Amino acid sequence: MPLYDYHCPACGQDFELLVRSSTTPACPHCASTGLERQVSLTAPQGKIKAIIASNRRAAAREGHFSNYSASERNKLLKG
Repeated sequence: MPLYDYHCPACGQDFELLVRSSTTPACPHCASTGLERQVSLTAPQGKIKAIIASNRRAAAREGHFSNYSASERNKLLKG
C-alpha cells in the first residue's frame, strides 16, 4: 500500500494516507472524496545519515541490533 499526500479542497486540510488500489481515499476531516494528490516531500539532503544514526541509537537502547551489520554489532557489543 503506497503512502500518498493529499489536499482536500473542501476543507483545506493536507494529510497523508495509506491507500489500497481498490479503495477511494476520503478526507479524515470532512469525508470528502474530491481530493488532490500532492507530490510527497523527500528527506532533505544531509539529514538521512543523521536520521539513520538516531534510529540505530534508539534500537541499541532497546536492545535491538538486527539493523546493524555483523561487524558493527561486534564493535557495539565490545564497547
